[in-house]
Amino acid sequence: MRCPKCGFRDDKVIDSRQSRDSSSIRRRRVCLQCAYRFTTYEQIERSDLRVIKRDRTHEPFDRRKLVSSLAKACEKRSISLVTLETAVDEIVHELETSGREVSSATIGTKVLEKLRVIDEVAYLRYASVHRRFEEVDEFVDAIQALGRRIKPNSLQPELFAPETAPPASHPATAGAREAEANTHGRV
Repeated sequence: MRCPKCGFRDDKVIDSRQSRDSSSIRRRRVCLQCAYRFTTYEQIERSDLRVIKRDRTHEPFDRRKLVSSLAKACEKRSISLVTLETAVDEIVHELETSGREVSSATIGTKVLEKLRVIDEVAYLRYASVHRRFEEVDEFVDAIQALGRRIKPNSLQPELFAPETAPPASHPATAGAREAEANTHGRV
């Protein structure tokens, strides 16, 4: 490893530890010539992920583009860098496990899913570019769709998944239960 300060090629590793998401190893190094300390990261070399663009051309996946587009959507919003990095890591992991080629539309959809949870304004900003809004009505429709969705309360977990909600009880059965409870209550 070349020292970033003096260019000397010999250094010594003084500390190694896993990154927060356990996808890389962080190493603290010291140059043996000038004693400058610097950090390097060691990662698994990923297989080449290719993006199929809207015009059907292919290009290599670039994580920096994904980070940049998320950062633009979240500009001037109170969203931490850690939250954005976590979202990017999750999206990249999903893309890498889904195959060697992925469409740009799929990437955009995954970004929208993450942004909808993180920040609705950032979601709308990204959606306006991803879905190519050309009329104000399209923007208004997207805002109204956000307003109609049920916002989960992070303090109260879901009792039933939305698709497996319990059937409504039959009125006759409810009345029978009440009568039974009343007879047992009187002694």
